[in-house]
Amino acid sequence: MEMDHFLIISIGFIAQILFFGRTIVQWFKSEHEGKVLSPTLFWKISLLGSILMLTYGILRQDAAILIGQILVYFIYVRNIQLKNDWRSMSLILRIFIIITPIAILSYLFFGTNYSLATFFNNEKNPPLLMFWGIAAQVTFISRFFYQWIYSENKKESILPVGFWIISICGSIMNFIYGIFRLDPVLLAAHSFGMFVYLRNILIHYNKKSLFSRMDVPVINKLIARISGKIK
Repeated sequence: MEMDHFLIISIGFIAQILFFGRTIVQWFKSEHEGKVLSPTLFWKISLLGSILMLTYGILRQDAAILIGQILVYFIYVRNIQLKNDWRSMSLILRIFIIITPIAILSYLFFGTNYSLATFFNNEKNPPLLMFWGIAAQVTFISRFFYQWIYSENKKESILPVGFWIISICGSIMNFIYGIFRLDPVLLAAHSFGMFVYLRNILIHYNKKSLFSRMDVPVINKLIARISGKIK
C-alpha cells in the first residue's frame, strides 16, 4: 500500500517538475530577451506534464485535478499550432497526443471500477473542500482560456499580463487546497511558481531584466547560448 502511495506521489511530482520546468524555460527566455515570450518548448512540456497529471488525478481520485487537466490539454495543442510547429511533429506523435487523454478517460470509466461517483464521493475529499479545489483548478486553468482567446485574436501564441495575474490568484487558491488535502505535490508546485509569475509581470511593464545586470562575460555568453536553444 505504501509502495502504491509512493508511486502515485512520484507521478504527481514528475508532472509538477515538468510544469515548473516549462515555467523556468519561459521565464529564462523572456528574462534574456527582455520581453515576455511564449516558446514552443513551453507548450510541448505542458502536454507531457498534463498527461502525467491526468494519471495522477485518476490515481488520487481527485475530481479537481482531473477536470483542470482535461480543460486545458487541447489549448496546449492549439498553441503549438499557433507557433506553426504542429505539422513539423511526426504524424504518429500527433495522433498519440490527440488520443492519449481520450484513451486515459476511456480506460478510467470502462476498464476500471472507477466512475464519476468515485470522484465526487471520495471520503478523503469532503464536498466543501472538493468544490474549493475545483474552483481553484478552474481559476488557475482559466488563465489558459484567457491566453487562448487573446492569442486567437492576435493570430499568434502570446502570454499576456492577464495570464500571469490569473496565475497568481489560482496558485494561491490551489496552495490553500493543497494544505487541507495534505498534498505535497500541489504544495510544492504552487509555492515555487510565484516568483516567475511576478517576474513576467515586471518584464511586461519593461522592468530591467535580471540578466542585464550581470557583467560577467562567461556567464552572459552561457545565458545567451542556452536562450538561443529555446525555441
